[in-house]
Amino acid sequence: MKRMKYIWLSFVALFFLTSCDELDLAPEDYYGSGNYWKTEAQVEAAMQGVHISARSYYWSLFQMGELRGGTFRVGASMIGTSLDAQQVVTNALSEDVPGITNWGNGIYYVIFPLNQFISEVENNCSFLSESQRNYYLGQAYGMRAFYYFMLYRTYGGVPLITTPDVISSTAAEQLYVARATAEETLKLIKEDITTSETYFGSAASSSKIHWTPNATQMLKGQVYLWSAKVATGDHAAGGQSDLTIAKNAMQNLIGQYSLLDKFGEIFDTKHKNNAETIFAFRFLEGEAHCNQVGYFVAESRYFDGLFYTKEGKVMNDTLEVLNTSTHLLRYVYKWGLFESMNENDTRIAATFLPCYSQSIDTIAKDTTYTPAGLLYRKTLGSINATNNRIYDADWVVYRYADVLLTMAEIENGLGNSSSAADYINQVRARAYGHNGDVAGFRSAYPSEVYTAGSFAENELAILHERDKEFVLEGTRWFDVVRLRGDDGNSICFSAKAAYTDVDDDTKKPILDYATQSHMLLWPINTGVLNQNPLLTQTPGYPTNYGDRN
Repeated sequence: MKRMKYIWLSFVALFFLTSCDELDLAPEDYYGSGNYWKTEAQVEAAMQGVHISARSYYWSLFQMGELRGGTFRVGASMIGTSLDAQQVVTNALSEDVPGITNWGNGIYYVIFPLNQFISEVENNCSFLSESQRNYYLGQAYGMRAFYYFMLYRTYGGVPLITTPDVISSTAAEQLYVARATAEETLKLIKEDITTSETYFGSAASSSKIHWTPNATQMLKGQVYLWSAKVATGDHAAGGQSDLTIAKNAMQNLIGQYSLLDKFGEIFDTKHKNNAETIFAFRFLEGEAHCNQVGYFVAESRYFDGLFYTKEGKVMNDTLEVLNTSTHLLRYVYKWGLFESMNENDTRIAATFLPCYSQSIDTIAKDTTYTPAGLLYRKTLGSINATNNRIYDADWVVYRYADVLLTMAEIENGLGNSSSAADYINQVRARAYGHNGDVAGFRSAYPSEVYTAGSFAENELAILHERDKEFVLEGTRWFDVVRLRGDDGNSICFSAKAAYTDVDDDTKKPILDYATQSHMLLWPINTGVLNQNPLLTQTPGYPTNYGDRN
């Protein structure tokens, strides 16, 4: 905790030592804190720095938003490597094995500089014009709401730190902050969104890699949809009123973006800044690239000549998906997710490379090929000039397909099931090669057109559509918590949300409702509890801290 008072200075140093041509980081007179916050260029540099620090925590969005969602294999990969994060994947969490530590592996380290930025720009920086000041503050409040929303969906009520005072405190007791209630946390998030909207005013959204007014609208839709459907702690689900607010926010985005004709091009490094992307973290060779994606593919030496296509052709990858670094295959999606995709669905080839094992019956002289496992291919980046794979695909946080499927969920909640089906079919039409031509999709693939059903049936259809659309985009866990099953509870308690695997053909709920309902939220790790005597463990988790709860 002692280092918290130095966190802003540390981040300033980080901002200025990071090469980032795309974000155009160009500070002035940054070595002395007394000389900082004196020019518009310095304010711009600080905002760029906030985006850089946010990007450095992008993998936490995957860890918090997808790993627990029931789509990852358990045990070992097809090349024999042990798979990572198994306690998270299997939901075997406790305060001693929390899966993630330090509040989402350090999300507050993004929030702290945002607090400092807000304080300085709101109270000082008189050299800024009103429009400059307002746009910067619209960005800062929107981003702070985004990260508190990540914490809220993960932990419920969390410590609310909104001023830079804690950074400069020299008294240890002033660094202790108790957890707010869930309702208080959600209230702050909604207030920050409203403040972001007010500051942005009628400003336009042009950038894809900086927070914009449209990013705030997307966040608003997500927050109010969650608020409408998910009861957390002392927060009761808000129902129709929150759904209406969410719908109004999402409607502001309809027509401003469009689905790309080809699904794979969304993530192609040659199509950055495309018409579907609303907000993304930018990765480029030479300044930052997504090394973690390398853990989803195999090195050539463990793959070439060892696996086969479904038709029996030996697989010798020529950098199509394989990893040329020292990473080993550590994350594998379940085979059942691949099998859930129709062969005419273009997302299947853009997302997975299926691998098969050969079995030879020498007596019957029969050769068969059975599923071995999946390699991932959607956001693999590019091959550079030295013939090495560079994981420089952008991490897309918000895109237009999410707008459409969020609208489907909102309309379903409002009782407009036919409208929900229409939004599902818009996304599905693109997947089947009929983008913008739902009628053509209906004619060509009538069996794949979704027809509205009951509320729960529509919820399940939305989940399965999101499963195919947003692989490795950090949404699946949040989806199964938010979407409802037949009994009205989170669909993560239903076997209908489950997928089988090559060595496990059972379908069982991700969580057991009777014994694991508390696990919709994550535990706090012991290190954080030790540092702050005011903290209490997330309700439902056994704790070694006696009267803390």
